[in-house]
Amino acid sequence: MVIARPFPVRFCLLMAAMLAAGAGLARAEDRPLPQIPAAAPPCAAPDDMTRLMNPLARTARRLAAGDPVKIVAIGSSSTAGAGASAPDKSYPARLAVELEARFPAQPITVINRGVNGEEARDMVARLDAGVLAERPDLILWQVGANAVLRDSPIPAVRSDILEGLRRMKASGADVVLIDPQFAPKVLAKKDADAMVDLLATTAKAQQVELFRRFAVMRHWRQIARLPFEVFISPDDLHMNDWSYGCLAKLLAGAIAEAATRTTLTARAR
Repeated sequence: MVIARPFPVRFCLLMAAMLAAGAGLARAEDRPLPQIPAAAPPCAAPDDMTRLMNPLARTARRLAAGDPVKIVAIGSSSTAGAGASAPDKSYPARLAVELEARFPAQPITVINRGVNGEEARDMVARLDAGVLAERPDLILWQVGANAVLRDSPIPAVRSDILEGLRRMKASGADVVLIDPQFAPKVLAKKDADAMVDLLATTAKAQQVELFRRFAVMRHWRQIARLPFEVFISPDDLHMNDWSYGCLAKLLAGAIAEAATRTTLTARAR
């Protein structure tokens, strides 16, 4: 009769440790490797989406004379910089950097007057103190997205925008409207296209400029085939560092071209 002798305790502990280590290695091999972020896509959009229709007369005069240029950006959360990782990643902050690169000898100031959650009527209410008191040469007005998200009546929004434009133009500043972002939460609302159309027709009728952010971002998604995750924050609404930076780059190019364009070239367009 053979009697099985128990293994020494030390041997059992050693075997258990080896088995546990092997299991750990197996589990580690089964885990997916961390995703390496892809390189940032090129910042691009067709010229006909970013080119401003007419010269920015006041800004052009200031640049030609070598005088300081003051820009005020008014808007809601995508002017304030919601979705950016830091304040210096907002589009007005990046715009200042881009313009400085294009006009290194020119003093250009960009002031951010974005406030989260505002609609056109809120911005008009603070227009005098927050914008016109700065005596800007150029006003960038990002407007319309929150009205779309809240299903605000389009005629009322149009009235507020017209009042804001009347006062901006009376100050002598150049004015550029910026339409809503092409983002899932905006696209889910019934008046998204109507708001984009309203801003386009209003800009033309009021002879102010329009930067077609909606069309640019739609190009990123539908033509460049970028996933929304590349240029929209996880909340499916706000832009992110890459898209704010790209918006600023494209807008800076549009401003620089319009402010240095000859009148003859503008009329021939």
